[in-house]
Amino acid sequence: MKVLQTIVVKQVLTEKSKERILQKYHSRKLQLQKECDQLRFELRKLEKTKKFPPETLKRHFEQEIKVHKEKIKLMDFQIEQLHILPLGSEIKETELQGLVEINEGDEWDGFLTGKTIIVKDGIVAEIRER
Repeated sequence: MKVLQTIVVKQVLTEKSKERILQKYHSRKLQLQKECDQLRFELRKLEKTKKFPPETLKRHFEQEIKVHKEKIKLMDFQIEQLHILPLGSEIKETELQGLVEINEGDEWDGFLTGKTIIVKDGIVAEIRER
């Protein structure tokens, strides 16, 4: 019988992967900042149309901007943490769903622990039982 199982993918931190992750974080942060600017622009534009109550409009946009600013703070925190981590550390990158074969007589506890894929510089370095 085949069943779905969650598989954790971890990235081994190397100079190359650290640089790639930092670049990804900085790109995401820049994108969030651009979205904040766009939201402010849209707010000013809609305020001029006078189609919506100004208080409601402002409250809605300020909430959206607040959410974006929280995400920017999270990106800053992740960048800080990445600088602190030593090379060779394993960072959880994602979780995948995979089909796993289970048969009569298989060890159930071993099956429940799942699998972890270790990636180093874009190459699968290891597949281990958790």
